[in-house]
Amino acid sequence: MTDEAIVFKPTPPRPAPSARIGLLAWLRANLFGGWKDTIITLFLLGMLAAVVPRLFDWLVLDATFTGDAGSCRLNDGACWPFVVDKFNVLMMGVYPQDLAWRPAIAAVALIVLAGLTYTNRLRGFAVIAAWSVLPVFALIMIGGAFGMQDVDQSLWGGLMLSVLLALVGVIVSIPLGVILALGRFYGTPVVKSLCVAFIELLRGVPLITILFMASVMMPLFLPPEVVINNLLRIQIGLILFSAAYMAEVVRGGLQAIPPGQTEASLALGVSRTRTIAFVVVPQALRHVLPPLVGRCIALFKDTSLVIIVGLLDFLGMVKNAALDADWLGFQAEAYIFAAFVYWSICYGLSLYGRELERRGPSAHTA
Repeated sequence: MTDEAIVFKPTPPRPAPSARIGLLAWLRANLFGGWKDTIITLFLLGMLAAVVPRLFDWLVLDATFTGDAGSCRLNDGACWPFVVDKFNVLMMGVYPQDLAWRPAIAAVALIVLAGLTYTNRLRGFAVIAAWSVLPVFALIMIGGAFGMQDVDQSLWGGLMLSVLLALVGVIVSIPLGVILALGRFYGTPVVKSLCVAFIELLRGVPLITILFMASVMMPLFLPPEVVINNLLRIQIGLILFSAAYMAEVVRGGLQAIPPGQTEASLALGVSRTRTIAFVVVPQALRHVLPPLVGRCIALFKDTSLVIIVGLLDFLGMVKNAALDADWLGFQAEAYIFAAFVYWSICYGLSLYGRELERRGPSAHTA
């Protein structure tokens, strides 16, 4: 007898158990992981089943999409012609309609710039250069430059004003917050004390109080020949308030950097200033990117408080539009539209923050 060679063939892989993959596994892991999760899931599903169909009927099936207020009152659903009729007011306030092309151009430029930044088409100093062009569009909106008609700040309002206050606040408060954080973390005792006093004072006072101080009290401390309009004063108050919170966020990132990073850079002969600017700060900002984006979102939502000091931002214009005698009774549509706009912008900022986290270090050097 001759021994035949024994050939071992690998066993073909078997599919994973159905209980561990697919929809059933996801439901079990996320919604029905235990008796408590099951009860909560069934309760929430019951609430959705009771609310969503009625809400959908009101928003879509029974809604009025064309016509006027009289047409809306004949139906039981939402009145979307109200939003269409008040759209320009909600977007730009009482900004002169014959000059509406100015904020329209600025809005298009901002959207294009935001899109290029989000898709990472701009890198390095190109990002800074592109965003530095925005003040030119601000001058176009304000007027008084390039031979254009001046538009008084009291005519500004709506979503345009909210975005302007938030955008300028973020662009200025982040660098200011970084400077304050560096002063508190690396500064001399005098500098550190000044930074701590500024940060804790601003963080210990409600934003409404700061807005009142900026609107009412600031002119009392200025020389008579120095006149700053109310919009600029409110903008300064928002910047200072946001910078105090940004400083604490950045300081948390500075504390997360191991001392070895600084020591290694100094050992290679890099100056202390360049070490902080090019080694420590970029890493610190990367560590605190989620709360930093969160502060930007919070600043945008905080702009709704400026109605208290006489500025009609987006939410203020929504409230005023709902009080129009021709459209009384349609407040719900106004606030639903405002909620959708706020959610869209805030969620977009959140997505951009997640995209920056996904890109990693290259996103911060780009």
